[in-house]
Amino acid sequence: MFNMTRRMVLGSAAAAAAFGIAGKLEFAPAAHAETPVEPLVGFYKYKVGSLEVTAVYDGIWRKPHDPAFIKDVSVDDTKAALAKAGLTTEFMPIPLTVVVLQMNGRTIMMDAGSGVGQWQANATHLPANMKAAGIDYKAIDTIMISHFHPDHVWGLMEKGTNDPVFPNAELIVNATEYNWWTDPSRLAKLPEGRKPAGKRIAENFPKWKNWKLVDDGAEVVPGIRLMAAPGHTPGHSVYHVDAGSEQFLVSADTMYVPALLAPHPEWQGAYDQDGPMAIATRHKIIDQVIADNVRICGSHFPFPGTGSFVKDGNAYAFTPTQI
Repeated sequence: MFNMTRRMVLGSAAAAAAFGIAGKLEFAPAAHAETPVEPLVGFYKYKVGSLEVTAVYDGIWRKPHDPAFIKDVSVDDTKAALAKAGLTTEFMPIPLTVVVLQMNGRTIMMDAGSGVGQWQANATHLPANMKAAGIDYKAIDTIMISHFHPDHVWGLMEKGTNDPVFPNAELIVNATEYNWWTDPSRLAKLPEGRKPAGKRIAENFPKWKNWKLVDDGAEVVPGIRLMAAPGHTPGHSVYHVDAGSEQFLVSADTMYVPALLAPHPEWQGAYDQDGPMAIATRHKIIDQVIADNVRICGSHFPFPGTGSFVKDGNAYAFTPTQI
């Protein structure tokens, strides 16, 4: 899929044993060395080939534990997975990182964040952290949307007025996602819990003229291709970036909480609209990332939202990038 030379990335004892490799490996922090809930910095810059990536911290959802969060999986099991990954077990930590790419003279934001105070009380930091990173927030010229869940698109709208925050930016999205949410008959079919979000989208997004609707596989700007990754939502998409000597995948919510879904890729999240399809997509994307040695970031990975996966039997091991 990505047409890359294969190279092994180490990250789990099981993976090393499978290939007969000895030596010191790096692991995710053990439970006794718990990762801080909030990062010490608000942005982090790194290079992928010729690409400059800035990870910008938006905030975190300190989600109360809920037995319905993962289908047929107990809170004790999710807590055990968090502890094994070195994360807090006091609540379900769901951080949100927005990635900005400097590429071919463009400033490209991948998703728009959750909007100041519009998603969670602890997710208000994006504009200030953009400024600290030296990014002119309102001058962003391209925004590539993965899907229309609030934590990814409420940042497109001003709180209260719903006016567009980026009226002059090109907004790129999978046509399937846009058409599904803006279908005039959709609102009546949504579960009650999703009706407020569906109503806000349907009443505002169709008014804007700066949408660019594209299909699976489209090269949306030179060097960046949209790839459909359905299941989480009907038109959920990832973006594959050709950065010259390396490749980069903005994976959005494909593997949204790696502490849970890397060792248990078969787990179905409550926010996966089509659970079995999300599972199939997860395997397809992560297997190819590993096979082709593609750098990957994810919206809800521990900040700075990037790391590496390896195969671990029928599952995966994830090593987050430490800063």
